[in-house]
Amino acid sequence: MISVYALSTENLNRNKKELNKLWWVYEKNFRKILKSEKIRDNNVRVNIIGDSGIWRSDVKQAAKAVEKATSNYANIIWNIMIAYGSQFEILSAIKKVVKAGVKAVPPLKNSFVKYLMINRPVDLIIRTGGQYRLSNFLLYQAAYSEIYFSDTLWPDFSRKEFEKILRWFWTQKRKFGK
Repeated sequence: MISVYALSTENLNRNKKELNKLWWVYEKNFRKILKSEKIRDNNVRVNIIGDSGIWRSDVKQAAKAVEKATSNYANIIWNIMIAYGSQFEILSAIKKVVKAGVKAVPPLKNSFVKYLMINRPVDLIIRTGGQYRLSNFLLYQAAYSEIYFSDTLWPDFSRKEFEKILRWFWTQKRKFGK
């Protein structure tokens, strides 16, 4: 599973012109995904995750079309996270738990996790651009993640650097809090 943090809830505070350009880019690229032979040939399921209630309607329609077109694919899961933030995700999950009437007994953790947008732990987080923070990204799921901080800016991030990071990851001794 690969999750890309495309637009945070905090980024929604950008100026309207910049946000409209971003919405246009997302809608355009979702339409490209629909036509992509690589997505089809590699059996990639695409999930677009975030606060869809604030997406532009054209983005929402394109996202639904992509999810529907790839819903039967299962080789690779690609999560594109737009208008997403961990605090938003956790609060949404809590509301769903309360609405479902889940009782605070030992299986509460499992019940809570199933209401998260991403309900599996993250093994590796790569943060680009020389930033040393998670910026409200998958905070619950990242509890025992390995984190690699790269000075490379995202537009310059290459396959060579990705492979270097994967080699680093495979040398880490995972402790999972022990």
